[in-house]
Amino acid sequence: MLKTRFTELVGVEHPIVQGGMQWVGRAELVAAVANAGALGFITALTQPTPEDLVKEIARCRDMTDKPFGVNLTILPAIKPPPYAEYRRAIIESGIKVVETAGNKPQEHVDEFKKNGVVIVHKCTSVRHALSAERMGVDAISIDGFECAGHPGEDDTPGLILIPAAANRVKIPMIASGGFGDARGLVAALALGADGINMGTRFMCTRESPIHQSVKERIVANDERETDLIFRTMRNTSRVARNAVSRQVVAMEKEGATFDQVRDLVAGARGKMVYATGDTDQGIWSAGQVQGLIDDIPSCEELVSRIVREAEAIIEGRLESMVVTSRRAAAE
Repeated sequence: MLKTRFTELVGVEHPIVQGGMQWVGRAELVAAVANAGALGFITALTQPTPEDLVKEIARCRDMTDKPFGVNLTILPAIKPPPYAEYRRAIIESGIKVVETAGNKPQEHVDEFKKNGVVIVHKCTSVRHALSAERMGVDAISIDGFECAGHPGEDDTPGLILIPAAANRVKIPMIASGGFGDARGLVAALALGADGINMGTRFMCTRESPIHQSVKERIVANDERETDLIFRTMRNTSRVARNAVSRQVVAMEKEGATFDQVRDLVAGARGKMVYATGDTDQGIWSAGQVQGLIDDIPSCEELVSRIVREAEAIIEGRLESMVVTSRRAAAE
């Protein structure tokens, strides 16, 4: 068993997290992750209303008695969702771990803290992690450039970002972006993290509530099959490469504005990808870790395999490389 500051903080068996994913973070996946001994997050804004979120939390509790959390992502919008109402739904449902992301969530952090909720905040840079720490969050999820979704604008990969953050952040930290197997978990721990966050890897599990064809596409893709869109708008997003993403990238090179690509990147189209299995129907998120995914296991099989193989790497391969001074002198 791998015990870290993060597993102690949130009360789970393994230092593995399934973060919030729009249209994917639903009860059936989250419960399966929880039952496997890891920490899963329901994505609040996947639910149309706060009332629907309450029902989804209850549905998850029907499937697991293990800890799980809710993701609340705060993003600028012309007509923002009723964040305060979603927050109240989370608190009144008795959720004890929340993953926040997006703009400075001070108002939400304050309210969650008043109600004894552990807060994990997603960041893409050391400066943002330090800001979140000052804000009072309990843990950090640090996202490297390899990640699906929004990797920030610094283009710093995990190999640099994780130890740079570990050097300065005092609270527990999980590493995100490019993680999908035991080697990644061991590497993250060696770099100073207290666990890993996996998105794309959990999308490609049997319990993931997306179409089988999307899962098979992830397995077939290699690490090159992503595109970075919205680069020219300084709102970079890493998505699975398809006909739509290539069109958006081409239009951006010609100087297109967001209004000109709006219909192509509409969330409703991305949602239909997961529902219909037509992977060219819209934009959908996937990370470079696709290149390390070659099967569609259950969450239990995946988590157990990662932990078992990580322990074997630590106790076997790495330990065998350590030569003590006494042993070296004897040789």
